[in-house]
Amino acid sequence: MDIDSQSEMVCGPDGCDIQATETRLREAASVGTRIDIVSDAICPWCYIGKRQLERALATLAGEGRTFQVHWNPFQLNPDMPKEGRDRAAYRAWKFGSAEKAAALDQRITEAAAGVGLAFRTDLMTRTPNTIDAHRVIWFAGQNNVQDAAMEAVFKAYFIEGRDIGDHAVLADCAAEAGLPRQAVVDFLAGDLADKEMRAADRAAREAGVSGVPSFFLDGYSLFSGAMPAETIATALRRGRTVLRERQQE
Repeated sequence: MDIDSQSEMVCGPDGCDIQATETRLREAASVGTRIDIVSDAICPWCYIGKRQLERALATLAGEGRTFQVHWNPFQLNPDMPKEGRDRAAYRAWKFGSAEKAAALDQRITEAAAGVGLAFRTDLMTRTPNTIDAHRVIWFAGQNNVQDAAMEAVFKAYFIEGRDIGDHAVLADCAAEAGLPRQAVVDFLAGDLADKEMRAADRAAREAGVSGVPSFFLDGYSLFSGAMPAETIATALRRGRTVLRERQQE
């Protein structure tokens, strides 16, 4: 299997087998250092894309180019009940049959293996509502451990098969990222950032995001999809160059 071609995909409301797209960077006046990623915690291509981005950033760091990564919310299933749904039944309904859902899982599992991720779709029994996961990722960002929290949430869902709609699971993820577990339990017991996460989801859609992961540099669209690391590095180099040139005009 050609892993690079398999990994150039995005997740959208209709599924996770959609061809990725690249968008030319629009003009901007600032130097590009901030990468924003619009993603969902149950998007397999977002986890694969995270690994590809990490490889790209390691290459760019060796060239003296550094970036700051920020994760932003998107709901692949915005109408999902708070308690989530049985994954097998939901995916059979969503994709037309259990066989098609299983084939998609197999394809994604193979693509994940190509970047060193051992997906265990056989352990995944629930498709969760992800608002609380996004809230925890936001909370982690306020405490400078957002990327670690994103990693922990992805790992819990895709590798450990845990229900990331469950507050106890999310508290475990946050603790793994370095946050005080009880502080996260208390945070999740309230509704802080709930409206903000939903508003950010809507804003992403209004800005034209229809599939995730979608990558932005200083707020300007770069590409969508789990592109190969080399493609990501090239896009970031080009994007920063364009922004610097525009700043100097």
